Amino acid sequence: MARAGVVGLGMIGGGVALCLARAGMLEAVYDVRAEAAEGLEGVPPVTATPAALAERCDTILIAVVSAEQTIDVLGGPDGILARSRPGMNIVLLATVSLDDLEEIRTRTNAAGVGLIDCGVTGGPRVRENGLVCMVGADDATLAQVRPVLDGFARSVEHMGAPGAGMAAKIARNIIVYGCLRAGYEASEVARAAGVSVAQLARVVESSSDSVGGPMMVMGRPADPRSDPAEARTREGLRSLMVKDLDAALALGERLGLTLPLVELTLRTDREVSGQA
Repeated sequence: MARAGVVGLGMIGGGVALCLARAGMLEAVYDVRAEAAEGLEGVPPVTATPAALAERCDTILIAVVSAEQTIDVLGGPDGILARSRPGMNIVLLATVSLDDLEEIRTRTNAAGVGLIDCGVTGGPRVRENGLVCMVGADDATLAQVRPVLDGFARSVEHMGAPGAGMAAKIARNIIVYGCLRAGYEASEVARAAGVSVAQLARVVESSSDSVGGPMMVMGRPADPRSDPAEARTREGLRSLMVKDLDAALALGERLGLTLPLVELTLRTDREVSGQA
């Protein structure tokens, strides 16, 4: 049975620790808050240092917020790498830039420790084994940590070589935050036109399963450059999009609003419809 440890007991790390405790895999946890494990059923008390956790664990999941915090828990006489040994693997759940990931990897490589970048999504359901993991690793290293990932995740997607998991998470974040901007502009239009934003939100949610998500075009397998039927489908979508967003710009102008996301989408209509 894998001996897993979790560093950082916030929303993600706390939920991961709970799942691993239920699976019988959790050996130790660490957090800067000594009381962080209180109320987490089956989760052991916080260890005194990251090094104390590392002494007891073969797979260590780091669920802090930033690259700086990751480096802090890795380095120094009380850090994880002070207890490095062959066969130890670190799974980074924190979202960091690829430059920061390379800096972290330089440190783990020097210590002879494996590093797996693992972007996660589905945080609100983390305590119910609801995370989806996007993993960057070679096949052999992934095989070593796979039982631990399966112990807390709903699904594990091997996105590619080291770095691919973090790149996938960053790409996923573009969708999330871009959609927030779309929601903001739609809300501004609705509010100015006297439409209830709460009702609009309910309409969007109730129709989301039939309308399609933000990857409904880019995720299509057919290539419009070689498939005439696919080219017609995408051109039909582009024509409809331009018509509808022209109406949105006209309404925005009438209401005295600027809609930069709408303007950008119209300027890049062929790219957005997957024709460029």
